[in-house]
Amino acid sequence: MISAPEVASSLPRALSSYPDQSGLSIVELLIERVRIEPFNAIATLIFALAIAHTFAAVRFSRHASRVQQAHDERLRAAGKPSTPSVAAELLHFLGEIEAVFGLWAVVLVAAMVAYAGWETSTHYFNDITYTEPLFVVVIMALASTRPIVTFAEQSLRLIANFGGATPAWWLTILIVGPLLGSFITEPGAMTICALLLARQFYDLGPSLKLKYATLGLLFVNVSIGGTLTHFAAPPVLMVARPWGWDLSFMLGHFGWRAALAIVVSTIAYWLIFRKELSSLAGQAAAPDLFEPEETDGLSSSSVPPWVTATHIGFMAWTVLTAHYPGLFVGGFMIFLGFANATAPYQSRIDLKPPLLVGFFLAGLVIHGGLQGWWIAPVLGRLAEVPLFIAATVLTAFNDNAMITLLATLVPNLSESMKIAVVEGAVTGGGLTVIANAPNPAGQALLSRFFGDGISPVSLLLGALGPTLVAVAAFRLL
Repeated sequence: MISAPEVASSLPRALSSYPDQSGLSIVELLIERVRIEPFNAIATLIFALAIAHTFAAVRFSRHASRVQQAHDERLRAAGKPSTPSVAAELLHFLGEIEAVFGLWAVVLVAAMVAYAGWETSTHYFNDITYTEPLFVVVIMALASTRPIVTFAEQSLRLIANFGGATPAWWLTILIVGPLLGSFITEPGAMTICALLLARQFYDLGPSLKLKYATLGLLFVNVSIGGTLTHFAAPPVLMVARPWGWDLSFMLGHFGWRAALAIVVSTIAYWLIFRKELSSLAGQAAAPDLFEPEETDGLSSSSVPPWVTATHIGFMAWTVLTAHYPGLFVGGFMIFLGFANATAPYQSRIDLKPPLLVGFFLAGLVIHGGLQGWWIAPVLGRLAEVPLFIAATVLTAFNDNAMITLLATLVPNLSESMKIAVVEGAVTGGGLTVIANAPNPAGQALLSRFFGDGISPVSLLLGALGPTLVAVAAFRLL
């Protein structure tokens, strides 16, 4: 264990334990906090390296493809059958964005044990609340089932049929789908939107530019689309109870602005890409989203209403018990039994994407829990407009729910400042994969359409336009 003059008995050190440093500049304050607790700098450095890794993940994937190709060529030259390259598989693993924060959490564990000892480290990891990652795993698994997606597709078709083929589907999914996030939760809305876009849009082979524009638009729309209510968007959930925000407050201050921004951004992108979207309309969508293991000749439209209603019931239970993992995880166990009993009407339940997304979010929660030492004073020192901008920018590098959670720890925030920080957090939620909890779900379901992986820079550019529209809606109206 590293000997230090002041090793905290618990990490992170409580913000209230730092002395009053109101007379210092923000830079002096942060330097003083590092002097008092050196592990602050260590944890933030590891977090910064993890973020840098997410931006480099595509490079790892591309290099893995080259290594595998070279490995295959050597085997062919030697007259041997092709086999997976261990080096290529390791590089592919390093290129999995969902695994990045979990991998760097291992580094964090080692650093914390070396600095503060085993007992302090185990207390930190044991005391973390993993409710959000667990919830996302369950709701994503439920929302991706055949009855739910078939029901969502049939419901959205009623709207899309008014406008024709692909352009109408594209508009409907990207406008109506994200707004559903205010009722079925943002992770559920993201899962359904991503699955429907895969079938009705991405499978048709759009240009790379339109692919990224659609992905960026989806991420931004889902991030702000959950603000019509006080119980569905993770960044809103963090503040609704301590700040006393209810349904009428959310609709009056956030909801109508978010809905307007979603409509304006989506129509603007449709106008920009209308020629390509119209050209895609002549192509047929994939025949079925699912390949059930046992269908007995049933089509995707033959799922009995009672099966669909039961699935909806399980989703409703999960949403209602979102704060109680013992209840919604228990409900999910019962659902798995129901899905097995109704196998002819189900697709194979693939738990890998939800589990990877949960692993990603758990890693982000682990790292984010140690960043309050600098985020809280930064938020607390800013005026309203700079606070909005800071929340938007910080969200791109940290889950927006963590930003709003830390904002609840800042004393004496006025109502306008509270609104500004939440507006900034949801506005920046589409800029990166790590900015909003549902984004990894969308990334996991759609990354196969982007070659070696989703480029963070291209995603940022695709989301920039809708983000600026959201800025205008929240701050100018």
